[in-house]
Amino acid sequence: MNPPTFQIRLCENPSCGLRYPVTENHPFGDRCPACFGATRLVLTRSPASELKLNPRIIKLTPVEVLLDNIRSAWNVGSIFRSAEGYGVQHIHLCGITPTPEAADLSKTALGAELSIPWTYHKNSVVAGAGLRKSGRRLWALEEDPRALPITEAGTPRGAARAPQGRVLVVGNELAGVDPELLDLCHQIIYLPMQGKKRSFNVAVAFGIAIHFLNFLDQQDKIAG
Repeated sequence: MNPPTFQIRLCENPSCGLRYPVTENHPFGDRCPACFGATRLVLTRSPASELKLNPRIIKLTPVEVLLDNIRSAWNVGSIFRSAEGYGVQHIHLCGITPTPEAADLSKTALGAELSIPWTYHKNSVVAGAGLRKSGRRLWALEEDPRALPITEAGTPRGAARAPQGRVLVVGNELAGVDPELLDLCHQIIYLPMQGKKRSFNVAVAFGIAIHFLNFLDQQDKIAG
């Protein structure tokens, strides 16, 4: 089934002037959804997902994710979607974190939960200890006196990269990362903020952090 073509339409009512996208043959194609006035076609376009890009492909260090007692299925679904886009290899769901069986998770994952391998663990500390023992380096996203701004984080000069890759640890929306799990982490990072709020939504924070890890890896590969 071919994806729908979108129209950009403009309301001709001078007091409205709404410009909006709509699929072909949609009821709001002829009438404005704001004032029900007549509209005209400005242009047509393919869905953004169909646009052809020419990205530079660099083989990156494997990244996994550990979600420590995330409450919201919507947040977990959004994390799955971002993780899939950045090539995360495995997601470890711990404690009360919803698994893909949760109906609400699929609403924001949009199918990403079907393509990323995942494992459920009742105890995040035990899971983290096992991942560390296997040779992975654990990076926690958390506010902590030991934390570095994400812009200053990285593999220390002269230190060997973890052959098994990194695990990005993200904690509960209110309680944060379990303190004993935090103690297992090789590095703790935080997102510097300039507004009055002290934290981002957990799914938004994850997206920023996973983007940075990919960027950091690309810089390492180019420099090396």
